[in-house]
Amino acid sequence: MARFKIRAEFTPAGDQPAAIESLAKGVKEGLEHQVLLGVTGSGKTFTIAHLVERLQRPALVIAHNKTLAAQLYREFKELFPNNAVEYFVSYYDYYQPEAYMPRTDTYIAKESHINDEVDRLRHSATRAIMERRDTIVVASVSCIFGMGDPARYRSIMLELREGQTVEVEEVVRRLVEMQYERQQYDFYRGSFRLRGDVLELFPASEASRVIRISFWGETIERIEEVDPLTGAAFTTLPRALIIANSHYVTPADILHRAMDDIRLELKGRLTELHSGGSPHYAERLEQRTLYDLELMEIAGHCPGVENYSRHLDGRQPGEPPWTLIDYFPDDFLCFVDESHVTIPQIGGMYGGDRMCKESLVKFGFRLPSALDNRPLTFEEWRERVGQVLYVSATPGDWELEQAGGAIVEQIVRPTGLLDPVMEMRPASTQVEDLVPELKARISKGQRALVATLTKRMAEDLTGYLREQGLKAAYLHSDIDTLERVELLFALRSGKYDVLVGINLLREGLDLPEVSLVAVLDADKEGFLRAERSLIQVSGRAARNLDGKVILYADRETRSIKAAMSEASRRRKVQHDHNVANGITPVSIQKPLLAMPRIGDKIPKKIRRQGWKSEVLEAEVEELTKRMKAAARKLDFEKAAELRDLVAEMNRFLLEA
Repeated sequence: MARFKIRAEFTPAGDQPAAIESLAKGVKEGLEHQVLLGVTGSGKTFTIAHLVERLQRPALVIAHNKTLAAQLYREFKELFPNNAVEYFVSYYDYYQPEAYMPRTDTYIAKESHINDEVDRLRHSATRAIMERRDTIVVASVSCIFGMGDPARYRSIMLELREGQTVEVEEVVRRLVEMQYERQQYDFYRGSFRLRGDVLELFPASEASRVIRISFWGETIERIEEVDPLTGAAFTTLPRALIIANSHYVTPADILHRAMDDIRLELKGRLTELHSGGSPHYAERLEQRTLYDLELMEIAGHCPGVENYSRHLDGRQPGEPPWTLIDYFPDDFLCFVDESHVTIPQIGGMYGGDRMCKESLVKFGFRLPSALDNRPLTFEEWRERVGQVLYVSATPGDWELEQAGGAIVEQIVRPTGLLDPVMEMRPASTQVEDLVPELKARISKGQRALVATLTKRMAEDLTGYLREQGLKAAYLHSDIDTLERVELLFALRSGKYDVLVGINLLREGLDLPEVSLVAVLDADKEGFLRAERSLIQVSGRAARNLDGKVILYADRETRSIKAAMSEASRRRKVQHDHNVANGITPVSIQKPLLAMPRIGDKIPKKIRRQGWKSEVLEAEVEELTKRMKAAARKLDFEKAAELRDLVAEMNRFLLEA
């Protein structure tokens, strides 16, 4: 059995060794709640990694957004190169939920676009959990949303071994049941093809490897992993474990039983609507449901089939759905990163989902069972995660209350860096004062972040700074995740000197070049200027030796006073430790590498071999050939996709 093993050039330092020891002791003593209060730049991820290595238990790490989850995924992947580090987030690039607004009589149909690469990573995650103990899954809050029954998912897996006696037709039948598509020419993930006595399968969890199964009569002669393009064999396998192409696979007998239950529920609901004086709602519901049932009879599924998940799973009304958490063994550890944000997000998911679906049920668009297609309630989530470690520089009141005395502080950084100096200046002249401060930092090759209260102010200030000759950009909620990552990379690389934003400049940003954080209108007390928010935003300057935070305010609010007091306390602890141990603080040095994004289609071999020119050039040549071949076949959609990938490879080639 594989064991967790960290590979790193450095060992725990600062407060990390004591934190690892204390947290490990708490887990072994059976504590259900612990808090790691770690300041920005103190290496909280490194501490968690060592805790996992010490305890040798599977782990689920929950982050509050995809960007932070991707960052954590990369960090754990680097620390555990020989273990299963997986990524699990919502597979929708775009999602518009089904909704009905009775005031305007407006029905909005569900619209969505699934990211194929993220879907593959989700399959890879569930497979890893079921196959091996040395698994870490980094997930967004989507891990509390409904999935298929893990027992059914496990039971439908197909295991094939070298020398096994089995008919080819039986294997093909099982693959079709597992929702794999039979193809002859257009071979892609989730499909298979049969050529004589050779069956080739593109597993749901793979991006660049195909399983080739060679038969001799009714005996499996050989199982190989091969390249889907060239057919060259990578390795020979003694066995192949094939997972379903969907987490929602439903055998025919269960599907028909579920359809009978749906008809029964429909009959009862129609009676309710008619007796309640709503025959038009009853007619609408009957038409929509019977149409769905007809599609399920013919094709095995229908648009919006997830609304019937309670019947398909065999759950009782109100019973919680299966989620990713149910795929883990009972002794897994749960880490909630940036818990002060993630915990409220977990708690709010159920209510928002319920409010939307109640309107659909009330007005005859969905059966009442649609309400059971939902995320977990906070209480249900809490029951399922067992031992939890909440990680934050500013843990929330709920986490602190649950942990009681089990709070471990990680204030001293391995680099010896102190928390940035925090000072208050008048808000009445904040813009005039800010510009020379920014220019002073830029002259040293450093970067700066400026926090505003509104989107308009962010845009206006960005324009003003550009007029002053500064390379500035703004970052707010209208900018999508992909562009946000690119902006942050551009800041680090020097394309921009200043980023202006609202509350998107707080958690999870690792920007060692930033030495100045300016908070405008800091005395406008509220969520964005609360104590925790001020501490979090100040942490963006905590990775630089010259770190400084300027709070522009005309009065000292309770939040400002508390934040400055906490900053002073931490600086004293850090300074005393440095003096006692003869440590000279140094800025964090983080290499500036091209940032491959989760969800893009950069081939695995490039990630594995590194961003070397020869690797990139070979891949560009191969992709160009495939692009031209697709164009010759008049498959212009595929050719355009490959063209964009070639352009991205060329961009990385310039930076390599």
